[in-house]
Amino acid sequence: MAYTWDNRVAFVVRYLYDIDNNGYLDAHDFQCLALRTCVLEGKGDCSSSRLQKYQHIMLSLWEEIAQLADFDKVPDYDGIVTTDEFKKAVQNSCIGKRYEDFPQAMKAFIETNFRMIDINSDGILGIEEYRYDCVQRMAVNDIKAIDEAYNSLLNDDDRRKGGIALSRYQELFALFLSDQGEDCPAKYLFGPLEL
Repeated sequence: MAYTWDNRVAFVVRYLYDIDNNGYLDAHDFQCLALRTCVLEGKGDCSSSRLQKYQHIMLSLWEEIAQLADFDKVPDYDGIVTTDEFKKAVQNSCIGKRYEDFPQAMKAFIETNFRMIDINSDGILGIEEYRYDCVQRMAVNDIKAIDEAYNSLLNDDDRRKGGIALSRYQELFALFLSDQGEDCPAKYLFGPLEL
């Protein structure tokens, strides 16, 4: 059950976008996400130019999500997107699609997320970076579970490269959202998920 499409998409809302943990998405989450991304990618540094770049990316993502997902905006726009609204938007705009066909702001977020996780900036997500990303986001009590999840994502090309490159991360992220099967090959992209 933890790897159903519904649970994977709910995970994206809860652990990637709902920064203030209030149970829904709004512009505030994406303003906070811009600052968080700037600080994490800068390893503590947060230059105004990089912050401005991430504010543009994250607020564009919010506007795109709000346009695709806030189905109750007419006639009474409430400025929030619930998990159910987000699921419906992902279903309408991502199911069965490849990364190249995703909405532009979502692609920008995926690339930004990769750079944030790639702590040593070598263009490859290694097991240490994957572990770090998993434990900072959710409670996991066994490193083996994280390592098994990471290793299950790797194909032969990934192993030759020493981890997951950006193009492979984009492919996996797209599968995570677009493949409705519980045995989705990208189900471990963010670690061992909980219900």
